[in-house]
Amino acid sequence: DFGAEGIGLVRTEHMFFEGSRIVAMREMILASDENDRRAALSKLLVMQRADMVELFKIMDGMPVTVRLLDPPLHEFIPHTEAEMDSVARAAQVPLERVRRRSAELREANPMLGHRGCRLAVTYPEICEMQARAIFEAAAEVGRSTSSGKAPVAEVMVPLVATLKEIEVLKKVIDSTAKAVQEEQGVQLTYRVGTMIELPRAALQAGPIAGIAEFFSFGTNDLTQTTFGLSRDDAGSFLPAYKAQGIIEQDPFVSLDQDGVGELIRIA
Repeated sequence: DFGAEGIGLVRTEHMFFEGSRIVAMREMILASDENDRRAALSKLLVMQRADMVELFKIMDGMPVTVRLLDPPLHEFIPHTEAEMDSVARAAQVPLERVRRRSAELREANPMLGHRGCRLAVTYPEICEMQARAIFEAAAEVGRSTSSGKAPVAEVMVPLVATLKEIEVLKKVIDSTAKAVQEEQGVQLTYRVGTMIELPRAALQAGPIAGIAEFFSFGTNDLTQTTFGLSRDDAGSFLPAYKAQGIIEQDPFVSLDQDGVGELIRIA
């Protein structure tokens, strides 16, 4: 009714915070090795694929841009003793393992820490699971659609800063797509791109575009990293900046045309 032509950003992390999903997610985070991690990911695959099937059916051939897991893993692990005890019982692991893993995941500045594509580089099996969920869902909907419109999947790699990061992860995504196509005898329509949300990515957009098939702009993180601001903390001093005419508008409310806008123009 409003003229939309697809979904520009599916935040997959929001699919993992409920009920049995958060339990499986925590099992994956608490896994002691890759085999245990893959066992937990196999549970998440079923859930993520079901979500994607629903999305592709609703969109009926219009493009769906799915962002791979972005937030740091500590966001999925509680930090109070009572909550950690509950997680240990639900995941059937010793409480000490939960305590230890929580301490390992703690970061001084998680916004600039182990998140986005850095998670997928460290744990490629997470990227592989998400790509498989997307492609298997696209294959299922493509076979069953009555409109004849095949799903169009756009896989977005978040927080890329270097060409090599998207190069490494595109290989994982492409190899997963190839495997699904061979297993199911289908031809999928998909693209792999990235979100430009770091100044380095904007400045290196030319080389990155040699691998990425589309760009999106994450203006919140791009604003934070361009200004060196924390969106969560800037409210304590931005009113004084506005009062003294240093800035005209809160840059998280109105895009900074001169700085952040210039980086977007470069990209």
